[in-house]
Amino acid sequence: MPDYTFIDLFAGIGGLRLAMESADACCVYSSEWNKFSRQTYEANFGEVPDGDITQVPADEVPDHDVLVGGFPCQPFSVAGVSKKRSLGRATGFEDETQGTLFFDVCRILDAKRPKAFFLENVKNLTSHDHGRTFEVIEQSLDSLDYDVFYRVLDAQDYVPQHRERIVIIGFDRRRYGNGPEFSFDLPKPEIKPVLADILEHDVPEKYTLSDKLWAYLQAYAAKHRAAGNGFGYGLARPDGVARTLSARYHKDGSEILIPQDGRNPRRLTPRECARLQGFPDSFVIPVSDTQAYRQFGNSVAVPLMSEVAKELVAELRRLDEGDGHGD
Repeated sequence: MPDYTFIDLFAGIGGLRLAMESADACCVYSSEWNKFSRQTYEANFGEVPDGDITQVPADEVPDHDVLVGGFPCQPFSVAGVSKKRSLGRATGFEDETQGTLFFDVCRILDAKRPKAFFLENVKNLTSHDHGRTFEVIEQSLDSLDYDVFYRVLDAQDYVPQHRERIVIIGFDRRRYGNGPEFSFDLPKPEIKPVLADILEHDVPEKYTLSDKLWAYLQAYAAKHRAAGNGFGYGLARPDGVARTLSARYHKDGSEILIPQDGRNPRRLTPRECARLQGFPDSFVIPVSDTQAYRQFGNSVAVPLMSEVAKELVAELRRLDEGDGHGD
């Protein structure tokens, strides 16, 4: 039986769930509002996530050891609030995070007091609003009595994609005092993956760019090059790593195009996007290509997050030795 339980908030298609399950943790609750993501989640995990977490009272969320979530980044609307207001009391987060989805992370942490949390977000979270957004996040978690560890990690040692994300780990200070430690110096595969590792053979013609779209992308890139900008399509080298896969990939595939001899380049297939994020080939894709591109573009690099999850669970085991954990 798994040692630890977790809840999967802003679950998307379950990338962080796969990571936690690889560390032998057990999911006891999930929440995701997007109907297409819920469809993919159900196809793979056999459960339909709860809907909008903002409408779920904290006492309806099951007890759990780890709160997991890739919460969306929104601007905090309250500006100029003194740091002092948000520090020194457990409800400090309410002053500054109300009206954002991060507030719901804090609300559940406050009510359920899990042993730890595992949050993930875009790299730009650290610089958003001149650093104020991340400052509010860090202060809010600290005011809830959690020790916070964070780092921007690049997934390219684990998948053939340059993908930087911030990972935020926290441990309950009331339970563990100043004992927790967390290292982001994670083990890496001996052989760095390259794009050719994830490419399919015999790809249907529909993924090859039309003459019209290919001409447009080349003209667009030339225009921006002339203006001194770096915008434009990206032809990916099979022996290298791809650019970051984004949710807009469904529009034209321009950030990651695969060269083809004597033909226009092609976009990645949904299965290739799944592989690019480290999802196993057993992962079911029950939605349209457009939705699949959005879902994988919004998801996480599973092998990297699995290493984070294993490190987190290992630290919980260390802290809980002799403490009768798992209650």
